[in-house]
Amino acid sequence: MERDDQLTRERATRRRIVVRRLVAAGAVVVLLAGGAVAAFAIHRSHAAPPPPTTVRQLRQFRILFPEGFTRAQMAARVAAVAQIAVHESHHKVKLSEQGYLAATRPQAIPGFGKHPLEGFLFPDTYDFDRTSTSAYLVREQLQEFQSQWKSVDLSYARSKNLTPYDVLIIASMIQGEVQVASENKLVAAVIYNRLHDHMTLGIDATLRYGLHIPPTQSLTQSELASDNPYNTRKLPGLPPTPIGNPGLAAIEAAAHPAHVDYLYFVRKPDHKHHYFTASYQDFLNHEAQYGY
Repeated sequence: MERDDQLTRERATRRRIVVRRLVAAGAVVVLLAGGAVAAFAIHRSHAAPPPPTTVRQLRQFRILFPEGFTRAQMAARVAAVAQIAVHESHHKVKLSEQGYLAATRPQAIPGFGKHPLEGFLFPDTYDFDRTSTSAYLVREQLQEFQSQWKSVDLSYARSKNLTPYDVLIIASMIQGEVQVASENKLVAAVIYNRLHDHMTLGIDATLRYGLHIPPTQSLTQSELASDNPYNTRKLPGLPPTPIGNPGLAAIEAAAHPAHVDYLYFVRKPDHKHHYFTASYQDFLNHEAQYGY
């Protein structure tokens, strides 16, 4: 019996050893499998594409060119706005006054031929950033001009033997004289009627442009007698170029004047509105009444 008991204990011991070995072997397999999974996960993490990067937008600025601004005034506005952009962004900008003047030298304009760009630099609000060049800004203005010009019906102007460039010149004169939009077509009518009657136009804004005299400064007798080609008090016909860059309302008025017989207008004391008349004596009476 003792021998049988001893054999039984030995068999139990061998079974426990086998079980422990099998458990240990299973643990090793699990660990190896886990390692393989971990290695695969690491491999996959290295192979995955990097997260998308965000493209940083350059700060946008805006420049406003009012209707009637001349090329020189626009160049000065470019200089002022460029300085503000430098101050606010702490970066250099490519827009500059000299660059703008260089980019606005005479060039060919579709439908017009080669001309100085005065009149074609459409007044509007334009966006730019520090990488925008003056040439880019000018292209934007010229493209906007072409876009707006397409909407203008020139049939009436052509019936009066006026070219597209004549209409643009007239529009610039309207823009230079008028402060109240309702008078655009009336001033246009005066210009058309005077051209028809072979009268001098007598638009002081043209002489101010030719002699670089601001509106706040009175014209002297010697200036009024000047032979400057923009002196429409003395020389017949239209001035040689536009005297500024008109907006669409002035352009449309230049193409479609009011059908009235006015030949004269004088600024009222409010310095905004005009009195219109077909009579020279009536014109003189109102000049005296208004203190001119």
